[in-house]
Amino acid sequence: MNKFTSKILSSTLALSLAGGGIALACENGQKSYIEAGESTFGGIPKVEGSKNFEHLKEVAAVPLKDIKGKPATTADVYAYKGYAYLGTHRGQMTNEGVRIFDMKDPANPKEVAVLANDIPGTWQEKVIVQSVSTPSFKGDLAAVSVQRVDKERYGYEGETSENGGVVLYDVTNPKEPKKLGFWKTPSNLPTGTHEHWLTEQNNKVLLLATNYQAHRYKDKGVDVHDFSIVDVTDPSKPKELSNWDPTEVGDDFNGDYQYEDQTGAQRTAFLHSVITDETGKYAYLSYWDLGTIILNIEDPANPKFVGRTKFERDVQGAAHSAALAHGGNILIETREVFNPDPHDPGFERGWGYVRVYDIKDKSNPVLLSTFRTLNSMVQIKAGERKPGTYTVHDPKVRGNTLYLSHYSDGIRMVDLTNPSNPVEVGSYVSDKANVWGVFVDRNYILASDMGQGLKVLQKKADQNVSKLNLQSDLFN
Repeated sequence: MNKFTSKILSSTLALSLAGGGIALACENGQKSYIEAGESTFGGIPKVEGSKNFEHLKEVAAVPLKDIKGKPATTADVYAYKGYAYLGTHRGQMTNEGVRIFDMKDPANPKEVAVLANDIPGTWQEKVIVQSVSTPSFKGDLAAVSVQRVDKERYGYEGETSENGGVVLYDVTNPKEPKKLGFWKTPSNLPTGTHEHWLTEQNNKVLLLATNYQAHRYKDKGVDVHDFSIVDVTDPSKPKELSNWDPTEVGDDFNGDYQYEDQTGAQRTAFLHSVITDETGKYAYLSYWDLGTIILNIEDPANPKFVGRTKFERDVQGAAHSAALAHGGNILIETREVFNPDPHDPGFERGWGYVRVYDIKDKSNPVLLSTFRTLNSMVQIKAGERKPGTYTVHDPKVRGNTLYLSHYSDGIRMVDLTNPSNPVEVGSYVSDKANVWGVFVDRNYILASDMGQGLKVLQKKADQNVSKLNLQSDLFN
């Protein structure tokens, strides 16, 4: 750890003591909650960093407009062609949809449209946007996850959707989104699609969907697994190509939601999220305690297991999300751990952190390093926990820089030039930070704060920074 990194971590510890409420991203039995609108704007957001981040400032903080009379809780954020797409969480169970912002002036984002808020009893955490060109559709395609509100689980008494899944929109004109189609999960699955991905392969557009904890409900008649590949070349007529069985990983895994691994640790297996490499040849499935599973999907109707990451006996698992770096040879795995003082005495104490793997041989991922913020490492006494949530959440990579959404630890920027020695080079922590998602676009960084809405960070020019360098040197 160099002197600069040590300074950042020390400063962050002090800043984060005022962290906001606990966030709930993944519902696997770890009980953590936040109320929409709970956080308040106050204090001065703190940004620290090296030469590429020292002039970075928070230039906008935009709370979501109430659509149905109650505050909305933000979820993931995505950006495409000068527009930001902000998902919403279960929050007040009011189906707040995905908000679209015009980012022409990053310091003054304008909410111009909302989509997928017409499916009662659901919420929309994740959105992916890509330009596609097929005989059936040419334009910008948005895929939005639809997860059902489980009446029994949440005591919800309102109207609910019969299906979850992924709804597809034409956002060629983001101000006037048009619904194209809806790929639906089974009606007896009480969840739906949590996260998903879009990729193109052999003139086909593929949707990779996580049927959230589907196999957990097999005793209730749900006969699908957690991962589906869907052909959305014609977005108005989605067609499922395959539904993958995770027992192919072997290692005596029997497919159960809860199982005992080969070290004797009690584990939980469900698919949380998925990405692909740039070629669309390989899919990376964040499969909680099963690690990151790598599939060859060259034949999308017949995915083939290639390899997976594994956890040592003292590591809680919880593979939440993934990103790729160094031309796809480096895998970043984030572990979302909400219980830093675990019940299993064999597990290490502390919040979730990042693991970095060499995957040049995809059948045998090799752990190179880990990255932890000081707050995520802090050792706590049983029953004593300071306010805030300090687990890592989602990763994004731009060049050799890793951007992490880190709840009460805000956004962390990490240099991955040497994957065996990741070094924090910047941080952003606002008052009562509760950062769910991060996305890097053009010359700004977007953050979705669960209580505070859309945040925009941008490099501000002064006598030491030329305006001509705003786009070229921010994300080197």
